[in-house]
Amino acid sequence: MTHLYEARAYEDAARADCAWRTADDWPALDGAHRTDVAIIGAGVTGLNAALTLAQNGMSVTVLEAHLPGWGASGRNGGFCCIGGAKLSGAQLSRRFGDRAATDFAKTQLAAIDHVAQVIGTHGIEAHTHSAGEVQLAHRPRHQRAFAAEAEALARLGVEADVLTKQDLGNQGFDGPGFYGALHVRAGFGLDPGAYVTGLARAAARAGARIHGHTPVTDVTPRPSGHRLDTPTGQVTADRVIIATNGYTPERLGPLRAPVLPVQSSVLVTRPLTTQEQAAQNWRSDLMAYDTRNLLHYFRLMPDGRFLFGMRGGVRASAGAEARTLNRLTAHFHTLFPAWRHVETPHRWSGLLAFSRDLLPHVGEIPGTPGAIAAMAYHGNGVAMGSWSGHAAARLVLGDDIRPAIMRRPLKPFPLAPLRRNILRVTYPLAALADLV
Repeated sequence: MTHLYEARAYEDAARADCAWRTADDWPALDGAHRTDVAIIGAGVTGLNAALTLAQNGMSVTVLEAHLPGWGASGRNGGFCCIGGAKLSGAQLSRRFGDRAATDFAKTQLAAIDHVAQVIGTHGIEAHTHSAGEVQLAHRPRHQRAFAAEAEALARLGVEADVLTKQDLGNQGFDGPGFYGALHVRAGFGLDPGAYVTGLARAAARAGARIHGHTPVTDVTPRPSGHRLDTPTGQVTADRVIIATNGYTPERLGPLRAPVLPVQSSVLVTRPLTTQEQAAQNWRSDLMAYDTRNLLHYFRLMPDGRFLFGMRGGVRASAGAEARTLNRLTAHFHTLFPAWRHVETPHRWSGLLAFSRDLLPHVGEIPGTPGAIAAMAYHGNGVAMGSWSGHAAARLVLGDDIRPAIMRRPLKPFPLAPLRRNILRVTYPLAALADLV
């Protein structure tokens, strides 16, 4: 198998200092097996699909190259929130019509509810917190646009409050360069490692067979279904769900360069004292992100640690990653200067995924009946990835719950080996736009 980035991005080194811990080991596949549905990838998408299918009486085999949650599902920022596409609601309305855009918006809310329901039903100790999220204006013009966004959310039944600069200080999430905020009362923060570990255990209890250390080297259509080859075994399945997202190989069975993997980097501080929180005037546990194109995202966690993340990085060599993580720390110090002295023992990176049309996808792979792809969440995979796995499973069961926007075929990128150049061009332009 080949991947788009340097080998380090697909090795343990990139996540060695991750703050989240994923428990449990799972045995590698050994020998030949038969199953109703084979799922490639044991992140939140694959495991939600496995859980739904197993609960409905189907035999399910999950094949994971490393361990459940090893990829983005176990190393993200823990934001279970609205999102999934890289297009705004207005852009979706212009392209697909108001009805389709509204249906997709409601799906985003349903995705948050789905995660909450799974956590509650299966007793997953995911350390949830935060009454929604705040988007912080890094320019005055962004603050002026919040009123229209709040009205649009209200039409969907979501409460959203526009906050002034003074409100930020009063409510305890202030910082230099923030001109106001939009508080959207939907979503919550969680520990992604605990969530994905709990998912794997719940799926296994329901009857799914989960195999770690089992990369799928090929997927071949057969008269009797699909054959999945691994280094130590083989699975024949009636249906296949590919749920590999940013870690999808360049060629995996019928898929050819279906997404553009994008690096995101995160740091987590030691626990902050009450005095340190007061010095920065940040004591709120709300999930937060700013209005930059190259956004920053951050939250104060229940144990007092502070998480800060950002996009960036086009290469994944050891030297390139060190420079990206140093830039991450510099941005953290700029936005939160009172915490320059605070240690950051955890710094790591991972890959999210963009699709060619900037939309999430759940659907049959063109030309390959019985094979479904579910991926491309554009940095909002905790909720949307979880729901997409459930939706893929419902599709297998004959119940199509997808909004129209997510039914479009997943198209490969043209000139696939060169597609990282998209980032080399767009990142500098986005950085310049953020200065305006």
